[in-house]
Amino acid sequence: MIEVQDLWKSFGRQQVLRGVSLRVETGELMALVGMSGCGKSILLKHLVGLIQPDRGKVFLASQELAGLGRAELETLRGRIGFVFQSGALFDSMTVFDNVAFPLREKTGLGESEIRAKTMVALEQVGLQSAGEKYPAQISGGMVRRAALARALVRDPEIVLFDEPTTGLDPIVANSILELIASVRRRLNFTGVIVSHDIPEIFGIVQKVAMLHEGRVIGVEKAGEVLRSGNPVIEQFVNGRPEGPLTAPLA
Repeated sequence: MIEVQDLWKSFGRQQVLRGVSLRVETGELMALVGMSGCGKSILLKHLVGLIQPDRGKVFLASQELAGLGRAELETLRGRIGFVFQSGALFDSMTVFDNVAFPLREKTGLGESEIRAKTMVALEQVGLQSAGEKYPAQISGGMVRRAALARALVRDPEIVLFDEPTTGLDPIVANSILELIASVRRRLNFTGVIVSHDIPEIFGIVQKVAMLHEGRVIGVEKAGEVLRSGNPVIEQFVNGRPEGPLTAPLA
């Protein structure tokens, strides 16, 4: 469903991605982890064509993004939901209108059908009674739930999550992760989730990929990642201060 082949990307003199290769099977949820600033969010944006690679290929649903025209790319994006970091809701819109926004902007549905689909999405994340509130009137956890509802409202086949629990306390963060797991079981979408919630994230995904120095250095089954034989992965997931990740700082 998602495949990245030898992806390279630089910004000026800064080389961010150095030959990333990755494959996510249909119906699989994969965690993408790594040190801050290693390029995880940049890789995620390549998956929806928001950033173009210097070289390499990205395939979604067997279609190479670089080979698509504008209309074809927009059609493909209609099959993708994206949960932005910190939710990225529109402050001037109610929760209901935030969730309905993709339907109003990208479909020809009538208002009654938009209302029905939006209410279903809100119910999926437990916000059916918060639709008329504005983002400033709800908690950080509810903002993330609304962002998830907005990503799901068009019934996507693929959902991408860019650090969906950043800035939340551990209890609320875990509740969001459990919600993502519950929704994925019901809807069976394919997904990639960028996260620093170690080890909690390993409980809701099937595989874990680590990005390091611009490359994916290992893909592990979620149940085995804490016992990885790769010293870089082991240091990162166990949070040890000493090891190959911090050796240059010694």
